[in-house]
Amino acid sequence: MTQSSLASFLRSRRARLDPSSFGYPAGRRRTPGLRREEVAQRASISPTWYTWLEQGRGGAPSPEVLGRLAVALMLTDAEREHLYMLGLGRPPEVRYRGMEGISPRLQRVLDALPYSPALIRTPTWDIVAWNRAATQLLTDYAKIPPKERNILRFLFGDSRVRAAQEDWESVARFVVAALRADAIRAGAETEVLELAKELSYSSPEFAALWRSNDVASDGDGSKRLKHPVLGPLELEFSTFAVEGRPDLSMMVYTAGNEDTARRITAFIEAQATR
Repeated sequence: MTQSSLASFLRSRRARLDPSSFGYPAGRRRTPGLRREEVAQRASISPTWYTWLEQGRGGAPSPEVLGRLAVALMLTDAEREHLYMLGLGRPPEVRYRGMEGISPRLQRVLDALPYSPALIRTPTWDIVAWNRAATQLLTDYAKIPPKERNILRFLFGDSRVRAAQEDWESVARFVVAALRADAIRAGAETEVLELAKELSYSSPEFAALWRSNDVASDGDGSKRLKHPVLGPLELEFSTFAVEGRPDLSMMVYTAGNEDTARRITAFIEAQATR
């Protein structure tokens, strides 16, 4: 991208801002939006340098400066990413948001999968959203306090969840390795270290796996689950990035064969008629 593209984008974002909403006197302004020196003040940078950026001759700004400009110009997540692509040729680092919820639109995406358990999780594998199929086939997350809705806590601290895994050791090793990679990628190192400390204290098995320093990608795979009513289930899973929320991932489980699909469908439909 050229400096002129960055300059044009900065000018357009500045022009749409209402001075009065920031406590600046509206008065008579030659152009709409904030003045350049007002944006520079909000971003804690030199007015001269900001002027140069808008003129396409300021040089490449640092990630820190772009971050301050994104806040000063009240950019959306999509606009913030675009700003970094224009200024640095790469997207910004993912911002970890903890247990922040999801939009109603994303929940409707989950609900549109009636026979496929689907979850939204954070980089530390906290569950923040789920659909009805997940409640019926995996866990009724609504009955669990929000701070305890964590896949690692289930896997290493809930005997029922452990018993449902046909090969618990392999599942545990994979999940710990994927957790490490996800958290570091998302800038949640502090949060994952706190979780690891807690789990290491309560579970020697987790502590041993964490010390191995293995990392893994959790894009897709398969697993066998022992359901208390349906018996053994052959499942496949896929993990998807959530557009506009790079700190979240959506995991969708689907039947791995026709027999599993038939039994899951019959079970969920029977539950719906009750």
